[in-house]
Amino acid sequence: MTYLIVTARSLIWILLSLFCTLLMLSAILSPSWIAGTPQKTTINNETVVYTPSLGVYAKCDKPVGKHHSICTLMSARGLSEDSEYYPGAWKAAMVFLTMGLCIMSVTVCASLVSCCFQSIFRKSIFTLSGATQCIAGICFILGVMLHPMAWGTNRVHTLCGRDSSPFLLGDCSIGTGLYFATSSTILTFLCACLSVPAEKSTSSDKVQDKIYDGQTLICLT
Repeated sequence: MTYLIVTARSLIWILLSLFCTLLMLSAILSPSWIAGTPQKTTINNETVVYTPSLGVYAKCDKPVGKHHSICTLMSARGLSEDSEYYPGAWKAAMVFLTMGLCIMSVTVCASLVSCCFQSIFRKSIFTLSGATQCIAGICFILGVMLHPMAWGTNRVHTLCGRDSSPFLLGDCSIGTGLYFATSSTILTFLCACLSVPAEKSTSSDKVQDKIYDGQTLICLT
């Protein structure tokens, strides 16, 4: 018989895992890991202020209209793009971040399955997912740390000036994308830690008592 078991701790773990995954996806898609100084341009006789920026795979430049910023990919050819235009450190960062995101996506699916099945091949889904989330967190750390290593390249010099160097942004500032990626990395390790109390809550004596009573839908705080 299949039981649907949801506890407060398991629900928090599921939702936080989903939040971490979506937050990292937003970070990867964000064109604002590095924000330049505000610039001015004239469009239809109006002065428009815009902020150029660079992400891990996208960039924003001069707008073509008052409310239409130009945000495009830095590389049309992906990882095969010349490192002069798409730094090698960012290529590596993109690989690690994508790997971590794929791993986290798998753990989100596993966390949803854990409501009905607490083990697979006699191994706890919670324990396996927690260990896998640690691996995803390590991938995220590598991706986030690799990004500043390219701050001394010509691509960044064009935006931030010649004073920029690895881990030093010169005239630029850190954008929301990098904050999202860092926050997601920290929360991913928190998710891994929460998998343990989530497992204990779904195998507690209260849950077993309700199973013995014949209940198939079990919700506990």
